[in-house]
Amino acid sequence: MTTFVLFGGTGDLAKRKIIPALYSAFVNGRLDPEFTFIGAAREALSDEDFRKRVATSIETYAAKANGTKEQLAAFLNLVGYTKIDAKNPEDFEVLKSRVNADTSKAKLFYLAIGPDIFIPVVEQLSKHGLVEGNARVVVEKPLGRDAKSAKEINSALRTYLNENQIYRIDHYLGKEMVQNLFALRFANSFLEPLWNRKWIQDVQISISEQVGVETRGDFYDKTGALRDMVQNHLLQLVSIVAMEPPVNANPDAIRDEKVKVLRALRKFTADDVSKKTVRGQYRAGAVDGKPVIGYQNEPGVPASSRAETFVAIRAEIDNWRWAGVPFYLRTGKRMASRCAEITINFKPIPYSIFGKGQGPLRSNRLVITLQPEESVQLFMKAKEPGEGIRLSDVALNLDFAEASNLRRVESYERLLLDALHGDLTLFVRDDELGAAWEWIDPIMNAWENDAEGLKSYIAGSWGPAAASYLLAQHGAAWGEEYVEG
Repeated sequence: MTTFVLFGGTGDLAKRKIIPALYSAFVNGRLDPEFTFIGAAREALSDEDFRKRVATSIETYAAKANGTKEQLAAFLNLVGYTKIDAKNPEDFEVLKSRVNADTSKAKLFYLAIGPDIFIPVVEQLSKHGLVEGNARVVVEKPLGRDAKSAKEINSALRTYLNENQIYRIDHYLGKEMVQNLFALRFANSFLEPLWNRKWIQDVQISISEQVGVETRGDFYDKTGALRDMVQNHLLQLVSIVAMEPPVNANPDAIRDEKVKVLRALRKFTADDVSKKTVRGQYRAGAVDGKPVIGYQNEPGVPASSRAETFVAIRAEIDNWRWAGVPFYLRTGKRMASRCAEITINFKPIPYSIFGKGQGPLRSNRLVITLQPEESVQLFMKAKEPGEGIRLSDVALNLDFAEASNLRRVESYERLLLDALHGDLTLFVRDDELGAAWEWIDPIMNAWENDAEGLKSYIAGSWGPAAASYLLAQHGAAWGEEYVEG
């Protein structure tokens, strides 16, 4: 028997992501036959009231699950609810009465709540004997605001839990294409000899969004793009792209190599921050032809806000494999398109035999697209049809939608199932989190002391012009800016 308790069960994350993911797993036969789902939140609801909300969530956000009315009814029969106030021990007594007392049975507590109440909840779970035996706790980001606060939260969690009970979730790690990064790196012999400073010119990792802050204005303004995206999603992608081959596929073997990359990232001085980072904030513009307001006019955002909605960074990794290879990181809201992409730009050929009429030849590149569609493209040069020799890019394209008709598993479903099965591979370990924050802290500190460094950019563009100059001064360009000669 497996018991799943969702703290914050009435919240936005629960209804948009977690409940639909659970239902999809149920429809596809991936849950324990004796699975029990208990929602927990401060609101006073009956089991039936909560079931109605769960049904609405599924009908609104789980269309891809393709479940039948009978399957929905069967799933709702597994659902219950208990009112929980983190400061009220009696509420946890009620919860305890609804959770299987057998410590050998799996229990998963998902904290889809603010980080300020992680510790009170875990403390009460511990005091009531709910985290003994085969119990696990999933915690959502943000886990801290800097290295110091993250260390304090982790230390407090470890007071009540063992490290192997803590599942720090980063939904980007559950994406199918991120999983394929491991296969691409470590199951293909032809790439390994090229995966180093001798053959790679630079690495670009971009996550661009067309949406603004939507209903998260108050939260986002206290967070910003650096904390919200770079510290977790982008640095996790960096660590996977740059890691050494692990000794095996066990969770700690993989995470050992990832943390080595994070520790090898060159720390920034204040002078480095001014030269190697760009931060921006979107102003009014148009996205897909529709006018949109500027960040400072978004609901919940102060009119004088200095929060960044765009970040570009030139990072470097000080180890033998990557010394001298820049890693360009970029993320932003209200950008020209929605895309998550990793581009490996290989070094140019040493000499072209095809004459000056060709113009500059763009070097070979490997483009790994995570969203909106998943693909891997290796761009090579080939002759265009016709007289003479005119070269152009040709892509060797692996389209995963066409390559396999197997069901695509959404990231939250994959991660929930891994947590239920006790697989820590795709969850962030405490030393990973600490190393990421230690690299981010000097950037945040320098920005706080630089009131003039925040650039503006038009919504619907690719960010501030300074982001283009960040690469141009080193003879590089972002993918969408490159013009073939």
